Amino acid sequence: MRLARLMKVFVTRRIPLPRAQWLVFLPFSCEVEQWDSDEPIPSKELERHVVGAHGLLCLLSDRVDKGILDAAGANLKVISTLSVGVDHLALDEIKKRGIRVGYTPDVLTDATAELAVSLLLTTCRRLPEAMEEVKNGGWTSWKPLWMCGYGLTQSTVGIVGLGRIGQAIAQRLKPFGVQRFLYTGRKPKPQEAAELQAEFVPIAQLAAESDFIVVACSLTAATKGLCNRDFFQKMKKTAVFVNISRGDVVNQDDLYQALASGQIAAAGLDVTTPEPLPTNHPLLTLKNCVILPHIGSATYRTRNTMSLLAANNLLAGLRGEPMPSELKL
Repeated sequence: MRLARLMKVFVTRRIPLPRAQWLVFLPFSCEVEQWDSDEPIPSKELERHVVGAHGLLCLLSDRVDKGILDAAGANLKVISTLSVGVDHLALDEIKKRGIRVGYTPDVLTDATAELAVSLLLTTCRRLPEAMEEVKNGGWTSWKPLWMCGYGLTQSTVGIVGLGRIGQAIAQRLKPFGVQRFLYTGRKPKPQEAAELQAEFVPIAQLAAESDFIVVACSLTAATKGLCNRDFFQKMKKTAVFVNISRGDVVNQDDLYQALASGQIAAAGLDVTTPEPLPTNHPLLTLKNCVILPHIGSATYRTRNTMSLLAANNLLAGLRGEPMPSELKL
């Protein structure tokens, strides 16, 4: 299918795809406008720039709600998001308007799983604390229990959400000598769990029996606030908690209390609410809480691949063709 002339495409951020390279994906009949910044486009600016657009390429930090869709108008036929998560999109409203959605699953699985393992090891072995001791003179002589943390050998690891990323995390942790994998989710996944010999259990049992818990589920109405005071109270005092899913899956006030009171040993977060986390947030005062700025997919290869896939999704949608990765609404 040939594209109608003068179709407008708006891109909400500078992405790892040079403007000249857009010509490879979008024919001369498309007018490509890009927000020329690494910082998020303000909502009012997005409303203004999206007017009349046929296609929108956005990021997970761009909230595409009813107001944005109304501003775009009837021309908008396709939204391509540079993310695997879609909780920033008003999907019910998008479906009602017959707009197609492309996203970027699979391509960030390996990078995110690597980051999850890195964050878990960094947290359980207290690496930021140890580095600070080197810098501030706290490193004096060898002491038997100084800077001791917790190891993975013979441990039980609980995975909340055994999807693509959850499986990839477990596969990378297995060679560390993990004795037992538990997982929880909407339903058992016997085929995926078989290779890991992972056991499907209720979330309360996972919390109580795991030495390490990694949250890798999607953010839904059912998972929002899933990890709360009740969840943390069931965990072992020696347990380490890691979240690489979405910040809203965790009640951060309850997590702070659990860490500050010694209810759990430590936490590592690559996602928070809000993002960025204010520099005066109580969690940042804790030595036993490691927080990263949502860098799960931040490798050059992954971000380039995500950008390419997002562009191809957009072009296919504009042409009325099957997208490489389309979200089924």
